[in-house]
Amino acid sequence: MWKPSACILCECNCGIEVLVGDDGRSFDKIRGDKLHPASAGYTCNKALRLGLHQNGDTGRITHPLRRKQDGTFEEIGWDTAISEIAARLGEVRDAFGGETIFYYGGGGQGNHLGGAYSPATLAAFGARYRSSALAQEKTGEFWVSARMLGNMTRADFEHCEVALFVGKNPYQSHGFPRARSVLKEIAKDPARSMVVIDPVRTETAELADFHLQVRPGTDLYLLTALAAVLVQEDLVAADWLAAHADGLDAVTAVLRQVPVAEYCAVADVDETLVRAVATRIAAADSVAVFEDLGVQMNRDSTLVSYVEKLVWLLTGNFGKRGAQYVPSSLVPIGRDRGHAGDEGPRSPVAGARIISGLVPCNVIAEEILTDHPARYRAMLVESANPAHSLADSARMREALAALELVVVIDVAMTETARLADYVLPAPTQFEKFEATFFNFDFPRNVFHLRHPVVAAPDGVLSEPEIHARLVEASGALTEADYAPLRTAAATGRAEFAQAFLGALADPVKRRLAPVLLYRTLGPTLPHDASAAAVLWMAAHECARKNPAGVEKAGYGTGLAAGERLFEAIVDGAHGVHITDDEQDASWQRVPRGRINLDVPELLAAVAALGARPVPSQDEDWPFVLSAGERRAFTANTIMRDPTWRRRDQEGRLRISVTDALKLGVTTGDQVRLTTRRGSAEVTVDTTETMRSGHISLPNGFGLTVRERTGVAPNELTAAEDRDEWAGTPWHKHVPARLEPLG
Repeated sequence: MWKPSACILCECNCGIEVLVGDDGRSFDKIRGDKLHPASAGYTCNKALRLGLHQNGDTGRITHPLRRKQDGTFEEIGWDTAISEIAARLGEVRDAFGGETIFYYGGGGQGNHLGGAYSPATLAAFGARYRSSALAQEKTGEFWVSARMLGNMTRADFEHCEVALFVGKNPYQSHGFPRARSVLKEIAKDPARSMVVIDPVRTETAELADFHLQVRPGTDLYLLTALAAVLVQEDLVAADWLAAHADGLDAVTAVLRQVPVAEYCAVADVDETLVRAVATRIAAADSVAVFEDLGVQMNRDSTLVSYVEKLVWLLTGNFGKRGAQYVPSSLVPIGRDRGHAGDEGPRSPVAGARIISGLVPCNVIAEEILTDHPARYRAMLVESANPAHSLADSARMREALAALELVVVIDVAMTETARLADYVLPAPTQFEKFEATFFNFDFPRNVFHLRHPVVAAPDGVLSEPEIHARLVEASGALTEADYAPLRTAAATGRAEFAQAFLGALADPVKRRLAPVLLYRTLGPTLPHDASAAAVLWMAAHECARKNPAGVEKAGYGTGLAAGERLFEAIVDGAHGVHITDDEQDASWQRVPRGRINLDVPELLAAVAALGARPVPSQDEDWPFVLSAGERRAFTANTIMRDPTWRRRDQEGRLRISVTDALKLGVTTGDQVRLTTRRGSAEVTVDTTETMRSGHISLPNGFGLTVRERTGVAPNELTAAEDRDEWAGTPWHKHVPARLEPLG
């Protein structure tokens, strides 16, 4: 029987259909879901091998585990696990304060729904600080977007005249619907152009009209030169800017002084090519831009985000077809208040800027390995693997060992779970109701509540149930709290809404709202979809904030619109449109309808760029390592069975032909790769796609199931190498050296 679901390997979460095996637990075949409202049957090669996530050798756990004194684990019952964990979290709270309990994760790719219940657990124990993978990647861009537009933005590549990708290879990393098909459509159309800024001649760069093969780590110089050409050659959309933006004079005053030729030389990109790209962007009716991890995990990442946005704002590419837009949302991702200067929350020990509520990942170990009284004492990790995925894995392991309690909620025995005091097993993303909150399509935005495809094994509990039990074990909620809401829910949804709003008048219960919904509204939902209860509030909030888009999508108006939207989400196994926006909806989501070009501290840093020392090659570290490149058979670390890769199963180090000749190595040879933090032996893959001096390792390797496969990139990265504004890591710019072996 074919059942609808979605891919869980990148943020697009394309719709798939799964042919379930006779055992009711395994995948026989996978294909694209033609009824999915966003992907419409499209899928890439990676999704078609998701059976190796569900069926493969992954280190799956199916019983709660408790660490014994000798370091091994023993199976325990759920009642024991919940009561002991709640007691120990309570002890940490009572002795040191709830704010010393730290939460990391809340949803791997396509696995966000359970994380929506975690705020109730944190509230029950007084926890305050949290982080996730977003703080490794996107928080600098979130902060910049909040300061400039009051909201995050995305881009319409399907209809753009010019597509610009900065540190982004969508042929492998996707990031927008039908990515490979759209790229090929742009490449074939003589009236459209594609621009790629990347040190590597990627698959996307091969399709591009303009490839600016920037010297690694100098993207800020290149983008500043590009923006400066727009100003110096009077290519800006002056009338549009006068009508829609503030701060233009301050920005142009800085960009007029930029020595374009010098900055192009630093970036090692031909000045003529940069000027041609500026001219092409300025002449286009629409330009869509996507910056991604190639620059967001690199030097000057927050400043790069700022200047990248200046390029498309100076040319008027916002709020129109084929350009940047602000999407609607069901559950907001990446919203930040955009505090000026040093305002806003900070982490308790390192004093790092907290953006979108997330502590920078690169300071987590620093927040633990100290005698500071506010240090983190306990850690709850959900659907995440910080011992592998965060910078400086050795130091992260040391930090986890220093905590008084580590609890992991996950599907498999990950590298982090191996270090925990308790491990709580959850169903896979295909054994429960699940969803992603990466809903960024425009004008028709999509949300997909995925129904279970296969049965979960005995012994596991869903994340909403785990959080509910932890909250109840803390004493924060009892049957007395549930009873009136259950009575109201049995009467009808309108009665429940009235009773629930009354309960939220109590600020304590407001923080526990997800579990209140799960225990009271949840059992009344069709399809046994109790886990979807938290989406009821989200649907009503979406209808309130986006009334026109929700109405046009067919859900009506007023309070009834939120109910109809929620019902459609629960019933829509293939996904549903949640909003259908008019083109000007983006402007309605920009505070005051005005764009702010002048972010003073960032603009001052751009102005001072010429006074900085020009990046130079370190003789001791002659290579720049990109630690974690997306390739044809790499994805996130939920793909733990190495046999899912049809190519490059060992995770080879890519190196230019020129550098290989100098070292006297060729494809298949072994080298020792050394950074300031560690070293590894790795097999070489020589290629013409890499610049001399630039090397790369794939992401998703170094995992241990039966044995370790490939190099774990973060054994080689350093926590102190991070962005000065957002604290995001420099995983794509790691100084390194190579030595031939044998």
